[in-house]
Amino acid sequence: MRMAEGVEWALHSCLNLTWSEPGQAVSAARLAAFYQLPTAYLNKQLQALVRAGILSSTSGPRGGFRLARAPEAITVLDVVVAIDGAEEAFRCEQILRQGPGGRGDVDYRQVCLVSQAMRRADLAWRRELAGQTLADLRAAVEQRYPDTPGNTRDRLTAPLT
Repeated sequence: MRMAEGVEWALHSCLNLTWSEPGQAVSAARLAAFYQLPTAYLNKQLQALVRAGILSSTSGPRGGFRLARAPEAITVLDVVVAIDGAEEAFRCEQILRQGPGGRGDVDYRQVCLVSQAMRRADLAWRRELAGQTLADLRAAVEQRYPDTPGNTRDRLTAPLT
């Protein structure tokens, strides 16, 4: 399974927003500059997060993005689904139907052992991502890299060059 690079960008942007000043909106340009990303492409990811209710946005000279919910209420899976969609990674096309002994009246998505194994793996992956919130990630980063919150706030408020 391969996720779009926008997932990584969105997760880091959301994590950085957990350290922004309360009520502060951060522009797409500022978030993009943080990792030297293309602003227009990151903005598309940020807009997807707004549509998913993860971020809110305000327009205008002091506008930008902020978290729409508390970090404890945003899972890693929420962000992944907002960017990559909710479809399962494996789609059973029921090729057993065309194979020897295949039958048209059987739903092979339900009885195929390959399909079942892939569905279990997908569910385990989703459970793992749903079990981690932005608050969990933030706490882990703060424990390992205690200077990150302050450094991030400084970079989010420094003039763009």
